[in-house]
Amino acid sequence: MKRSIITTSDGSKTIQIGEWNEQYHSIHGAIQEAKHVFIKMGLNHFLELHKVKSMRVLEMGLGTGLNAFITALEAEIRNLHIHYEAIEAFPVLKHELSQLNYPSLLANKNQESLFETIHDVSWATPNSITTNFTLTKVQQYFSKLEYFSLFDLVYFDAFGPRVQPDLWTPDMFRRMFNALKPRGVLVTYSAKGSVRRAMQSVGFFVERLEGPPGKREMLRATKPA
Repeated sequence: MKRSIITTSDGSKTIQIGEWNEQYHSIHGAIQEAKHVFIKMGLNHFLELHKVKSMRVLEMGLGTGLNAFITALEAEIRNLHIHYEAIEAFPVLKHELSQLNYPSLLANKNQESLFETIHDVSWATPNSITTNFTLTKVQQYFSKLEYFSLFDLVYFDAFGPRVQPDLWTPDMFRRMFNALKPRGVLVTYSAKGSVRRAMQSVGFFVERLEGPPGKREMLRATKPA
């Protein structure tokens, strides 16, 4: 399947899969999308509600590592300890990662190596990336996950329902519901009605929110107390 590196509207790059006409991040701005969906509407929202000093985040779809990288930088800014677990069945190739420009756009000189470290550390074991950010990478299909009340926040960043509808089903969101602690939050860029209904069917309270640039809406789901 042919893959290429493209530049999105905010100047940050992403990977495009030509056969699917699908990208790892929004063509309207990879960094803008990640910051809006996962940091502003996810991490910041959770911290405003709960004022915690440490938390556990599950990312469904490590992909380019952009979401993990931005979250690691946020952990340093906030002096917040985050244990971050990222699931990825098909890791991005080294030569693709070398063409992504997130470190130069997001980090100072002392932080730029964090992006490479995120991808270089071993899989299936916790790795201390910084004093505030611990990363566990798991190479596994989403459908095999069985977690129970472990995470405060889920970044649901799978490929879209158009190309991978099996990742946006009630069964998948039941797994996410189980993985979250009570009052835990899930955020995703998708706003499809079928996705919202799948979330609601397993017990989530679901909100439609303002989407990132180029997208009218997104979804945030909360597990009841």
